[in-house]
Amino acid sequence: MLTTRFVDGAPDWIEVATPDTEGAASFYGPLFGWEFRSAGPQGGGYGFFELAGQIVAGVTRVGPEQGPPVWTVYFQTSDADATAEAARTAGGGVASPPEQVMSQGRSAVLTDTAGVPFGVWQPERRAGLDRAGDAGSLLWAELHTPDVARAAAFFRRVLGWETSGTAFPGGVYTSVNPAGTGEDGTFGGLVPLADDPTDAESGAGPHWLPYFGADDPDAVVGRAVTLGGRVRLPATSVPGVGRLARLEDPYGAVFAVLRGDPGEQ
Repeated sequence: MLTTRFVDGAPDWIEVATPDTEGAASFYGPLFGWEFRSAGPQGGGYGFFELAGQIVAGVTRVGPEQGPPVWTVYFQTSDADATAEAARTAGGGVASPPEQVMSQGRSAVLTDTAGVPFGVWQPERRAGLDRAGDAGSLLWAELHTPDVARAAAFFRRVLGWETSGTAFPGGVYTSVNPAGTGEDGTFGGLVPLADDPTDAESGAGPHWLPYFGADDPDAVVGRAVTLGGRVRLPATSVPGVGRLARLEDPYGAVFAVLRGDPGEQ
């Protein structure tokens, strides 16, 4: 399961890029009970979403020339520069080269072989999120990709992931975990893009889909619509997983909510 006991290869940060930081705060605040806090004058407009005083996500402003609004998942690495080079060697790319973030750590945004961005964070003073794995925080992360086997090989080489398959009606779900952590370290999965009807209906390309914990997904869906969001997938119960829904914020960033834990079978 996803926790804040971070190890290399595990998610340790998540942030939403949005054209309107205040608007995003007005959406996610009532939706999850998050409060926005600016990173201050040295933060370059960066800020944090907090729940009960604990950081659950970052938020950054982007212009039209910087790409679409999106949630980006970051993974821990002990050497951001080496991981960036490994991504290049494995057939991916470097969208934002490694850079120092004051005294907090070292960050980079990379791309996999399908061109999907993901982040890496080399911790120094800031280990990562303060809170994960429960309601109102990051609970699960899925990569929707055109080639599961190729994606698995890439991330095995770049981040040391291990994979395992779980049989479900209609197919096999590929779960992922950091090297050496086994089933207890499972934090997400790889989903064939072509097999997901919601992706097909929306015309979505390859992407990361973060799941945030929700005690009542149906209520979250209702609030999202009231706040100007869009429903990609209504609240649905999935045997062996839980109850989930996919949503889109008013600016187009896509995410999901979940009550349950796909890692628990």
